[in-house]
Amino acid sequence: MKNNYKVGIIGATGMVGQRFIELLHDHPWYTIAVLAASPRSAGKKYKDAVGKKWAMEEEIPSNVSDMVVMDATADAEEIAGMVDFVFCAVDMKKDEIKTLEEKYATLECPVISNNSANRHVVDVPMIIPEVNPEHAEIINAQRKRLGTKRGFIAVKSNCSIQSYVPALHPLKKFGITKVLATTYQAISGAGKTFETWPEMIDNVIPFIGGEEEKSEIEPLKVWGKIEGDKIVDAEEPSITTQCLRVPVSNGHTAAVFVSFKNKPSIEEIKDAWKNFKGEPQELELPHAPKQFLNYFEDDNRPQAKIDRMMEGGMAVSMGRLRPDKQYDYKFVCLSHNTLRGAAGGAVLMAELLTKKGYLD
Repeated sequence: MKNNYKVGIIGATGMVGQRFIELLHDHPWYTIAVLAASPRSAGKKYKDAVGKKWAMEEEIPSNVSDMVVMDATADAEEIAGMVDFVFCAVDMKKDEIKTLEEKYATLECPVISNNSANRHVVDVPMIIPEVNPEHAEIINAQRKRLGTKRGFIAVKSNCSIQSYVPALHPLKKFGITKVLATTYQAISGAGKTFETWPEMIDNVIPFIGGEEEKSEIEPLKVWGKIEGDKIVDAEEPSITTQCLRVPVSNGHTAAVFVSFKNKPSIEEIKDAWKNFKGEPQELELPHAPKQFLNYFEDDNRPQAKIDRMMEGGMAVSMGRLRPDKQYDYKFVCLSHNTLRGAAGGAVLMAELLTKKGYLD
């Protein structure tokens, strides 16, 4: 592991790109060397390219505000030569994203992606750092396929599953058989604020395109196993979901119902949550929450407005654990969707891969 890594942010003007800047501008291991976006932003100073679209609470960091934005596609070869790896969060068609990310990888520039385009490629790891860090081992097979020495693609999962999969993971030892999850998703998940999406004020939209399919399929890859040169999805549990857009700025809430082969007690579930630690906690990574899973005894918690920033927005909160008439138990979960669920989760994954030597 080196003392410092030069990083690029591809898709720097979007909501997730802005989060990357917020998280990385004073990172102890990483230095932002490149900001890239679409041709319409290329050649402009970042502060001019993002303009009124800047949605973070803090001002644009001074060390990037005057940085000239590069063209993510046309300047790919030049960018790859300027950085050790890139974070990617672009707003493009899936086939275009897939092509772009593979281009950077074949230019020997590792890609840590927030996008969904490569999530179901069998040798691309989709990592929740506390849940399936062992999937990083598939990178060797991917490099062999791509013909690269350093280049690879690693992706984070969909933001919606970050609210409930971490809570379910320590309970897998009891044999989870089926899960029903309804997610209530913040507008920042669509890259919006109330200023840019006033139609969401006093409103709930009962459909988010593609979200339910992702929420039902992606956990099975996260819980899958490496077999040879591919990740094979887990066969259980059976998962069904509904995903709604709600008038909340940040924070995805999930109502979860779960059944087990070996039904645990309520105290056993709470103990499993309290005592769970993953590799990020053991390695003391910069963005790892000290207490990853947090249970509230108060029936009114967790709440998006007051609990989403727990542990810098990187923790997951649970509450209202109780028996159910059709499933064994039900409970509520909360995670910050653009921190734990998007940029923060990707930064934590990069930290994990750095510590494991994949970015050297």
